[in-house]
Amino acid sequence: MKEEPAVLVLLGFAMIAVFMVLIMTKKLTPVLALIIVPTVFGLFAGAGLGIGDMVMESMKSMTSTAALLMFAIIYFGLMIDVGLFDPLVRFILRRLGNDPAKVVLGTAVLAAAVSLDGDGSTTFILTTAAMLPVYLRLKMSPVVLTCVAGLANGTMNILPWGGPTARAATALKLDVNDVFVPMIPSLIAGLVVVLVFAWLLGLQERNRLRAVAPEIWAEFDGGTGGTGGRRKANRPGGGTPAGAGSSAGGSSVAVLDRTEELVDDRDSAMADTALDPNRATLRPKLQWFNLGLTVAIMVTLVANIVPLPFVFMVGSAIALLVNFPRLKDQSAQLIAHAPSIVAVVSMVMAAAVLTGVLKGTGMVGAMSTWLVQIIPSDMGPFMAVITGVLSIPMTFFMSNDAFYFGVLPVLSETAGHYGVSAADMARASITGQPFHLQSPLVPAILLLVSLARVDLGDHHKKVLWRTAVVSLVMLTVGVLTGAIGIG
Repeated sequence: MKEEPAVLVLLGFAMIAVFMVLIMTKKLTPVLALIIVPTVFGLFAGAGLGIGDMVMESMKSMTSTAALLMFAIIYFGLMIDVGLFDPLVRFILRRLGNDPAKVVLGTAVLAAAVSLDGDGSTTFILTTAAMLPVYLRLKMSPVVLTCVAGLANGTMNILPWGGPTARAATALKLDVNDVFVPMIPSLIAGLVVVLVFAWLLGLQERNRLRAVAPEIWAEFDGGTGGTGGRRKANRPGGGTPAGAGSSAGGSSVAVLDRTEELVDDRDSAMADTALDPNRATLRPKLQWFNLGLTVAIMVTLVANIVPLPFVFMVGSAIALLVNFPRLKDQSAQLIAHAPSIVAVVSMVMAAAVLTGVLKGTGMVGAMSTWLVQIIPSDMGPFMAVITGVLSIPMTFFMSNDAFYFGVLPVLSETAGHYGVSAADMARASITGQPFHLQSPLVPAILLLVSLARVDLGDHHKKVLWRTAVVSLVMLTVGVLTGAIGIG
């Protein structure tokens, strides 16, 4: 027996509130909260034994998302293991020289590239391991490193295997590719803004270092305020041969003669990490094959000619077979990435309980009807834009699980009354991800500031307003391109 609409509204909001509180206070893991809380409230709402059918019906639409996440994690984790991104790291560090502006821009490019694996923790570990020695050698602020890495990773977090897009698609029962592909222009625009911020931050660092140590950076500037001058007359990297004299003074030579030191520091910093230059999983002879395979997968993704989960399933199988022909090595690779897979896939499947109960008991319908009554009618057609703006603060103060599985379905149901599609709502909801990734509720950002030995407050002072700008730019571009519609 189902409850009255007013009771369903109360139970629905209470269920979401309890779910969010348990998640944010870390009383339960997201998987347990997604299972236990909806089950209890569903029984109170009169679901009875029918709650099982509600959940199983909801789970049918989530299997493809779970498969996508599983095999995308395997594929990109494998590509990092075999060294696909290593040449990019070496190229960036060779080209950066001693110019702070280039160093910061290179940090943004590296963080964005490694973010393709969809795991923030991996991105921050690799970016910090590669770039922190450079920052320390050049006496640059590590806060700039955390800011730029956070900006790049947050922007790339809308990738379909990164989590938020999959959550939005799962919560609204949409194909994840239908949510992501129309947002590619927004993603590109966001990355452009990130690169602009990175360059400006690099220029600020260059000017700061000139001010605090003008005698050291005079050689670097060549007396022209640029990156050329006398530095070009020396060896690549700006150094002077060891033991050679210099009219510029010993302190200048000591700081600028560091090309080999940076290489040595980089290699030692990479030891025992996923970028260890001596790791056993490296496959340098297969570099071009792996690059070609990755490009083919990306092209197929955008072309949308084959279901995305199947693309990554085949891609992972080919990559494993070619890079690790021995059965023992194939098994070892799968086991190595199992913790990430279990954490993500179990969350997606557990979400079927929450979404199934919300729909099956009628809670989401009752809640949306109530919201329609209190939202001014002239605001209804702009629900997607409103959702995009709300996603900036809401995903900062609550977890993605709480927002996408608890709040978004209600907002989407409400928006449907004004002609705004669920796909529009899903796309708008992911534009707040650059801001969300800076939240202290996100373990990866805590890892980043810890590795860089940066105070979280200092990181927030530099990064929050910039991520808000990136999010708003992505939302605006989404509206202008029609990816985010107005009813």
